[in-house]
Amino acid sequence: MAYPGAASMRAEIVSIGTEILLGEILDTNAQYIASRLPALGIDLYWMTQVGDNLDRLSEAIRRAWERSDLILATGGLGPTEDDLTREAIAAVLNEPLSVDGELEAQLRAFFASRGLVMPERNVKQATLIPSARPIANPRGTAPGWWVEREGRILVAMPGPPVEMERMWEKEVAPRLAKLMTGGVIVSRTLKTMGIGEGSVDEMAGPLLRSTNPSLAVYAKADGVHLRITAKAASHEEAQRLIAPMEEEARGILGKTIWGADDETLEAAVGSMLRERGLSVATMESCTGGLLASTITDVAGSSSYFKGGFVAYTAGMKIALGVNEELVRQHGVVSQEVARDMARAARERLGADFGIGITGVAGPDPPPGGKPVGTVHIALDDGRVPQAISYTFAQSRAAIKRRAVTTALAVLRRALLARSSGDRAKGKERSNA
Repeated sequence: MAYPGAASMRAEIVSIGTEILLGEILDTNAQYIASRLPALGIDLYWMTQVGDNLDRLSEAIRRAWERSDLILATGGLGPTEDDLTREAIAAVLNEPLSVDGELEAQLRAFFASRGLVMPERNVKQATLIPSARPIANPRGTAPGWWVEREGRILVAMPGPPVEMERMWEKEVAPRLAKLMTGGVIVSRTLKTMGIGEGSVDEMAGPLLRSTNPSLAVYAKADGVHLRITAKAASHEEAQRLIAPMEEEARGILGKTIWGADDETLEAAVGSMLRERGLSVATMESCTGGLLASTITDVAGSSSYFKGGFVAYTAGMKIALGVNEELVRQHGVVSQEVARDMARAARERLGADFGIGITGVAGPDPPPGGKPVGTVHIALDDGRVPQAISYTFAQSRAAIKRRAVTTALAVLRRALLARSSGDRAKGKERSNA
């Protein structure tokens, strides 16, 4: 089947589910799909969210069918009465729904393999319209639909992300890639820390005037990102356009760049520790173990993370080796106590670095009247301990996340400084 828009296909995402409209869940499926369309050379024009109502869902799909070449729908493929995506598509295209015998047999076998009898309500998941072909879903009971008619494609995928993402990667994206005859859009993201958005924008000023590749600057929770985007006939050609700009950007921003694309700060810092044969230990109060959890999100972190303590009370801090006089004199929320927490963690676990975090995540400040959002972060490497203080005027969860990100940034700076110092000492010895 020929698609006149295949060289420049207009796409629309339709996210289905009342729970999205109520704010009970985030529409991560739309974000996931949108981030993957540029690499296929597909232009996303619209995103629609609609609840589990047959009339409104039919209206959303009809509007998408009239204005888009490609409609990507997620959700509403379950077995319950309010799963209405199939019915809405059938109504819009005026095609009858019927049970596909092969699909029904596959569904019954899916349940039987788990020692279960399939509820008859699930038979609706085996229905198709004449224009639809099933899309395999080995992670669930809801097959997707691939509908082709009138030079348009409509793809219906299940709502659970683990099912939708597998279906997209293994079934949908490869089919779309074969249809596209136009160019692709490729992006490369460089991630910086320790410098503000305005400064990055100013430093990268000459690059911002380029149109292909283009450069955009964004402030994110883990620093300021620079996204380099190129459009070309192939992925390889786009990469060749991006490479010189990336090299120039790295030359301008230097060590403020800590990672790229999907790399996380905890993974970047972990790599630095592993490469240098160094280790870290933590003692946390207001972050409640989030720093240790974040560090251990990285595979292989056992090679550099010695362990961590959650010392939520003054008594626990003292029991773990924090100086009682410091606690009494300065209070549990202070730079002095944060530094001693870092020292105690390092010494007790025999690590090269210790990190201490204490603060007020809220809403009730501890004795001493420290405002909510006050956080002290300290790092001890057995040489000169350092501590910094912030007031994060955010929610409890956001304060904890910001504190963890800042602690990792402090550790990264210390690792960079140690490497520079070691190189300088090596140079002195070689000149002697």
